[in-house]
Amino acid sequence: MGRSRGGLTTKIHALVDANGLPVALKLTEGQAHDGVSASDMLETLSEGQILLADRAYDSDRLRNALRERGVFANVRPMKSRKRRLPFSSWLYRQRNLVERFFSKLKHYRAVATRYEKHAANFLAAVKLAAARIWMRFMSR
Repeated sequence: MGRSRGGLTTKIHALVDANGLPVALKLTEGQAHDGVSASDMLETLSEGQILLADRAYDSDRLRNALRERGVFANVRPMKSRKRRLPFSSWLYRQRNLVERFFSKLKHYRAVATRYEKHAANFLAAVKLAAARIWMRFMSR
């Protein structure tokens, strides 16, 4: 999907709920910046919710947009940031739910090896794997 020095690369962006189940999925080129390319995905967040994200999402524009909608952004600040913003390291630990989701997603060979070469087909494979993760959770 995206070309870089290492070849064709793709990033999977995921928004998961408190159980680690996917709510929204999106693909971008590997060289695209996370904060800019996934901002439209964050529009699904509503008032009273908390965004737990890594440093790639630390921008004043993104934080202000979320604050206007009543969403608290618990994003680890960049080391170069001059003004320190509120951040809870205890709350940030719950971000491992996203990492666990990606670990479960990598169990599906078609996703892990990027078997599909067209973006639409690959996104469909990712969504199919995510649906199976949802079904496994619901059958408990």
